[in-house]
Amino acid sequence: MSATASSPATSASTPSSSRMAAVNEMTRLLRLLFEVEREFLRTVTTLIYRVGEPELKYLICQHAWESAGHARFLRERGRELTGFGTSENVRDSIRRVFVEAVGSASSDALVLTAGFYGVLKPALLAAYRHYLKVTDHLADWPSKKLVEEFIGDEERHLAEIAPFITGIEARAWTLHLTQALDDLGGWLGQETRLPLPAGFVWQQEKTPYAHPLTCNRGKYPVCSSIFGFDPTEDPIVRPWLTDPKTDARVIRLMVYVWLMMEMDAIDYLATVFIETLSAPFDLHHDLARHLWDESRHSQFGFRQLPKLGVDLMTVEQSLELYNILIHMPPHERYAMMTMEFEAGSFPTKAAVMDRVRELNDFEADTLLAFDRNDEQNHVRYGHRWLPEMMALFGETRPVAEFVKATQEKFRELTKAHGNKTPHSLPKEKRLTGEKILRLAGVSA
Repeated sequence: MSATASSPATSASTPSSSRMAAVNEMTRLLRLLFEVEREFLRTVTTLIYRVGEPELKYLICQHAWESAGHARFLRERGRELTGFGTSENVRDSIRRVFVEAVGSASSDALVLTAGFYGVLKPALLAAYRHYLKVTDHLADWPSKKLVEEFIGDEERHLAEIAPFITGIEARAWTLHLTQALDDLGGWLGQETRLPLPAGFVWQQEKTPYAHPLTCNRGKYPVCSSIFGFDPTEDPIVRPWLTDPKTDARVIRLMVYVWLMMEMDAIDYLATVFIETLSAPFDLHHDLARHLWDESRHSQFGFRQLPKLGVDLMTVEQSLELYNILIHMPPHERYAMMTMEFEAGSFPTKAAVMDRVRELNDFEADTLLAFDRNDEQNHVRYGHRWLPEMMALFGETRPVAEFVKATQEKFRELTKAHGNKTPHSLPKEKRLTGEKILRLAGVSA
């Protein structure tokens, strides 16, 4: 061993930060990556209820969930290293760019999507690649393996979204976001910083974001609700679901319509992220999982109904829940979702599952079993996170009292905002209970 290396005087004169400089620098970059992924999750979710194409909604839900996973692993790895910190806050300079990307309620949703996926996500991919370039691949092996996987995800995200934004005229908006990001020198500050040009105006300061009063379903026909009592009007006839005389083939078709209409859960749950700025990251992580689960459930119906002869352009999509819940604050929306809609669905869904099993349809049995399991988890999420969400909004009543009051408020808001969406299609053209009977090969 050399004299210099073993000298007590030399060791004592070396500051701890100097000894750990390599670790500190990589930790700094991991912290920035965590903040970017976290803020992407909080803001990209505002696109979900504003874009109309179901396949695009599903993709954004999936990407939001994967970003939540990235952020969680980055946090866990970062906390193994010196200097990551215990706070989960996102610095203002990063948050400001993402909030700008959200746009306004009147913005074109596909243009906004092009901003997220044409500017912010490619910059995140570049940041991950920079991290790999500057870290030591052996010393920092745990981070390296994570980042390699995340790079693969980011490349796939861009490829998956590309068909939806190809040809969208978004040059002015993407230039605007590029200028905002260039002022940081990229997410990691790894690029040459270009100060904002003269005359740059932050749109968020002119027009703060507000949720649209209804959600977008694109080319698909819409209505207030798909549940009812008249088989000549409604596709899901409530008494038929639990009537032992109803043919199981009819119940299978109705439950696939029901599953597809979990699209409304996707839309109103997605509104919660942007409004819970101070929520702990783990709350947003579980909300992202909840959102992705609802997306998968909707896809069960979206993909299975055509196999059973249903033209999706005859299935009106229900807007009522979004239209009502958007008039409630986030903690009340979340309470209704977990403590009312999901918790209240178990008895009916259990009866439906028993009937569908009569068909020996392994695929249907599997989809319904996973739906039920997921919904049980969602109610657990509600018990875990509703008290914390209530605290974020200064709600001090006991949970049970708050939930009861929220249920009553929902009933009152239903009178004002429910049943306001007329049928897009005449009953001769839309899917109804009577038509489900014919598709199932059952006589009326």
